[in-house]
Amino acid sequence: MRILVVQESNWIDRGPHQSHHLMERLVQWGHEVRVIDYDILWRKSADHSLISSRSIISASPKAIPDAMITVIRPSIIQIPVLEYISLLYSHRKEIIRQLDEFKPDIVIGFGILNARIAISSCRKRRVPFVYYIIDELHRLVPQPHFQRLARSIERQNYLTADLVLSINEGLREYTVDMGAMREKTRVIRAGVDLEWFSHADRRTKRDELGFAEDDIVLFFMGWLYEFSGLKEVAEALIQQGENSKLKLLVVGNGDLWEYLQNIKKMPGMSSKIITVGWQPYNSIPDFIAASDICLLPAQKNDIMKNIVPIKMYEYMAAGKPVIATNLSGIMKEFGTNNGVVYIDKPDEAVQKAITLSDPGERSEFGTKSRQFVEPNDWNAITHTFEKCLEEVINAQ
Repeated sequence: MRILVVQESNWIDRGPHQSHHLMERLVQWGHEVRVIDYDILWRKSADHSLISSRSIISASPKAIPDAMITVIRPSIIQIPVLEYISLLYSHRKEIIRQLDEFKPDIVIGFGILNARIAISSCRKRRVPFVYYIIDELHRLVPQPHFQRLARSIERQNYLTADLVLSINEGLREYTVDMGAMREKTRVIRAGVDLEWFSHADRRTKRDELGFAEDDIVLFFMGWLYEFSGLKEVAEALIQQGENSKLKLLVVGNGDLWEYLQNIKKMPGMSSKIITVGWQPYNSIPDFIAASDICLLPAQKNDIMKNIVPIKMYEYMAAGKPVIATNLSGIMKEFGTNNGVVYIDKPDEAVQKAITLSDPGERSEFGTKSRQFVEPNDWNAITHTFEKCLEEVINAQ
């Protein structure tokens, strides 16, 4: 298959997400994939130009060694609001160009605007379009006054896509409520690579990070959103004082990075909160292995309520107990007595971790976590995804 992916996020600097795992495995299996992306991070660059030039990038693999994917990044005007207007023009031009030159068998959309463009262009050429949903997309638009318009476009995309895939049941119900025909919706969950954790070195990484044998290490990885709950966790650790054995290990970057650096400057906190920034994907198992309890202490908001971050599966595949806010999507996906310990608010995470101070109890929760996600092998998930695409192509 020749597969064209269109998305409104940075393929190269974000992730690995569901899309990276799936597409890189499909490349490994002999399929050809191209991605049209959008550098959503341009605002954070201090020296960005007024107009970004079109670029073609051979993206380094995120999950599968040697699974190179060509990423095309159309030109945009890097000015707020004008970015969307220029995207409509440059992404339309690029999508049409790829449909005519690359001649994909199928197009997969993860965005809003360029998904709308792709659906329209695909219909004219009788190319099937699959919409893959891992978030309630319109809620991610940074300008609140544009979210209503984004929601309207997103709804139209659900109505006209040939197939709507969701990462969990909560998001599937969301797409149906938004207008997708239920018979054209399916759930394909996130996967896990159990072999990925088989060579993780807990002792070496703990020694490297300066953890004592009896330290209880709380772990978080990913983008540090304002609503991630890490601010509340850090403040709760301050209240515990210097003698507490609880430590927080953070792998990632984002909105709360500077806040955490300032907290670390407080007396006694530099050894309590360890932040290491982004790390190579193949090093992540060592960091998770070095921890004792993993965290998803997110605030309850409309963005988080129905999503299930892929990191949840990776935490659980490593055999770790997970403390998570009782978000509806998380609870629907993992239920109770499966290794996830629920809290009502982010600031409860530290106190809940204290109740899991017994290593035997943590081990019991970790075993349940691992058992729950074992059926979600990435190769099986990718095979299901591949069959979905073939069915849509054949139907067209």
